[in-house]
Amino acid sequence: MCATLATVLMIAFDRFTVTSLTEEVTAAGERVAIQMSHGRLDFPLADHRDRNIQVVDSQGKVVASTPQLQGKPPMATFQPERTNVATSMVCGGVFMRSQCDIVVAHRAHRGDQSWTVYAASPTTPPWADPKLAVMIGGGAALLAIGITYLGNRTATASLRPVAAIQEELDAINAASPDGRVLVPSTDDEIQHLAQSVNHTLGQLHTALSRQRQMVADVSHDLRTPITALRAEIEDALVAPQETSVTKLGATLMGGLERLQAITQDLTTIARLDSGMAALNEPVCLSELVTGVLRARRPVQQVEYELEPGVAVNADRSQLTRLFTCLADNAERHAASTIKVTVRREPHALADDPRFADGIAVLEVLDDGPGIPRHKREMVFERFTRLDAARTRTAGGAGLGLPIARQIAESLGGTLHIEDSAAGARFVLYLPSAAPVGEPARPLPEDVG
Repeated sequence: MCATLATVLMIAFDRFTVTSLTEEVTAAGERVAIQMSHGRLDFPLADHRDRNIQVVDSQGKVVASTPQLQGKPPMATFQPERTNVATSMVCGGVFMRSQCDIVVAHRAHRGDQSWTVYAASPTTPPWADPKLAVMIGGGAALLAIGITYLGNRTATASLRPVAAIQEELDAINAASPDGRVLVPSTDDEIQHLAQSVNHTLGQLHTALSRQRQMVADVSHDLRTPITALRAEIEDALVAPQETSVTKLGATLMGGLERLQAITQDLTTIARLDSGMAALNEPVCLSELVTGVLRARRPVQQVEYELEPGVAVNADRSQLTRLFTCLADNAERHAASTIKVTVRREPHALADDPRFADGIAVLEVLDDGPGIPRHKREMVFERFTRLDAARTRTAGGAGLGLPIARQIAESLGGTLHIEDSAAGARFVLYLPSAAPVGEPARPLPEDVG
């Protein structure tokens, strides 16, 4: 940095010196040219001992000069062209071999005579003078030290809020996840950094709270069937003669199925959260729905409108899991009837490029109590069960609908609740694919 500053200062000083010398030499030559034009020039040019000046006639002969140039040839041969003044740098010649002079030529006229007045002054670069070079180098070093000191003080003062943010972040841990850093009042990058840090801390706090709530909910959901199984086994051990193996087996099997369903949901959530790659193949929605409903044998009456050939590109197992979650929820809350609709809408959503080729729609509607509008998004949160659902003995663990939405989003679609005259109407939108499959076979009479 010192070398750079010294170089810059030397170049600047050299240009300033050359400009000043050029102005002085121009003024000296101009005075001689004016004296020549008025015939008042004294020979030799004793009044200009501090400058090298020559007067050359039109034949190229030196007719007057300062004492140090007496008897020497013209210092230059260039002539002013359009103006009466011209400037050039001349090296060697009447000057020292290693010296270059600034030479200014003036045109002088008197009657039919003309002369060229040459005025010169040597140019000495700053680095040729050791004292001057040392002064410039020392000044550059002092300037660099001053700039470094001021820059360090300024940077330290500017980063002091960052150090405070770092200390506050170090104090925040899992025991105090609600901590936040102090936001400076200045409208600058430090303030924006503090706001971004607080936003991130808020998201982490929310995620940690959900994780803790999830652990608590999982523990509760696992504890209930485990406690029931333990009670049944203890009763059987206390009174084995009064225990029916068939009845005990049925009771234990129900509890085990409950545990299996919870662990399966947790495994599905873990796979979805990890972003594991899924198969992508053409799937006919109508055929898939028909197969699931035929295997379920639901208690309620099922009405269906299945448009044949409605296809999507998806993982069949994930899509089956999605529809199973919707069917489980509808069966759990329906009073008597469940309606399933599959159709294709050719008109894509104007503001969503995912559905450029059309929309495959799957609707599941039940005639149960429905879901209030302000609670519709809550049902897609993990382990969330509305009050009406908690009162039912067959209530789920609160993972089915969150799993269904996460699968829908992983397939490039959406799942939400839309208005209906009665009950809850879940609507799945997926990007449509080319039609595949045969028309769906009718469901058995006891299902439809």
